[in-house]
Amino acid sequence: MTIKDIARLSGCGVGTVSRVLNNHPDVTEKTRQKVLAVVEEYHYQPNANAKHLKQQFLSNISIIVKGTQNMLFADIVEQIQALLADSGQESVVHYLDEDADEVAYAQQLCRERHPKGILFLGGDLEFFRDHFAGIAVPCVLITNTAQELGYDNLSSLTTDDHAAAEQAVDFLIQQGHRKIGILGGNLSCSQISYCRLQGCLTSFREHGIPFREELQCEPCRYSMADGYQAACSLLDRNPDLTAIFAMGDVIAIGAIRALRDRGKRVPEDISVIGYDGIASAQFSVPRLTTIQQDTRQFAARGTDILLRNIERKPCPVHEVIPFRLIRGESVSAPAE
Repeated sequence: MTIKDIARLSGCGVGTVSRVLNNHPDVTEKTRQKVLAVVEEYHYQPNANAKHLKQQFLSNISIIVKGTQNMLFADIVEQIQALLADSGQESVVHYLDEDADEVAYAQQLCRERHPKGILFLGGDLEFFRDHFAGIAVPCVLITNTAQELGYDNLSSLTTDDHAAAEQAVDFLIQQGHRKIGILGGNLSCSQISYCRLQGCLTSFREHGIPFREELQCEPCRYSMADGYQAACSLLDRNPDLTAIFAMGDVIAIGAIRALRDRGKRVPEDISVIGYDGIASAQFSVPRLTTIQQDTRQFAARGTDILLRNIERKPCPVHEVIPFRLIRGESVSAPAE
C-alpha cells in the first residue's frame, strides 16, 4: 500500500495524507481520524529507513514553505504534491518560520539530501540575492518575483501584488471609505507585503486621501491570532476607522473576531477586505470580500516549470498569475 492508496481510500488529498502521517498540526481532527482509520484497517507501516534512503539517494523534490499557518500555501502544497505524485515524483515538504532564511535551509538540503529540484512557497528576495548562487539545482519561487535577480536556475510565479492591493483600496474608497487602516506583513522592501503597501499608497495618492503609515498601518505575521492582536493595536490608535485592508485572509479573519469582541459589527460599523481568496474565507461570517490569488495556476505552472527544467538545461521562466476581486459580505458603505 502507498500513500496514494491511502488518499484514494480515505477520500483525502495526497498532501493531506502526508501531513497526517508526518504529524503536522494543520489538519482537522476529523480528517486525521479518517486517514488513520484507513492506515489501521490496512495495517500500513511506513518504512522509516527506506523513506530516509529514498529521500537521500533517490533525489526527490523539496518543497520549502515559509510560515506554518498560511492557508494559501497549504492549498498550493496539497495541489503540488498531487501533481508531482501523478508524475511519479517523490516530494518532501519542509515548513519554516516566516522569518527563517529559506535559502540557507535549501543549501543545507542540497548538501544533505541532494534534491533534484526545489519549490519555494514564499521567500525574501534579500536571502536569494545574497546567497542563492550556492544552489545549482532547478528552483521555482512561488508568490514572489525573482526576475530581477537573473539566476539561470531560478524561475518565479507571482501575483501583481502592487496592482491587487491598489484595487482592494480602490474598492473601499469607491464604497465611500476615507478612514482606512492596513494590517499585516513584514514591510521590508524585499517582501511581498512591501509591494502590497506600495499599492495601497498609490490608491491613496490617486484619490487625494492623506495616509499616515505610522498611525494607519500595523504590521503583523500571517495568522489569525496575530491579525486579532494587530487589529486591536490599530483600533487603539484609530478608533474612528471605517475600513481595514488586511494583507492576508487569515489576518482579516482574526481582525473580524477582534472587531466583534470590541462590539463592532462587520460591515455595518467597519468594513474589512482581505487578500488571498482562501476557501475558508467564503465560509466566515460575514463572508469575506478579498483579492483571490489563483492557487491552481500557481501549483500547475510551478510544477510544470520545475519538472521541465529538471529534464533539460534550466531555462528561467517568470510569470504573473492573474488575480480577481471577490465581493463578499464584509464591505459596505460607511455609516452616516
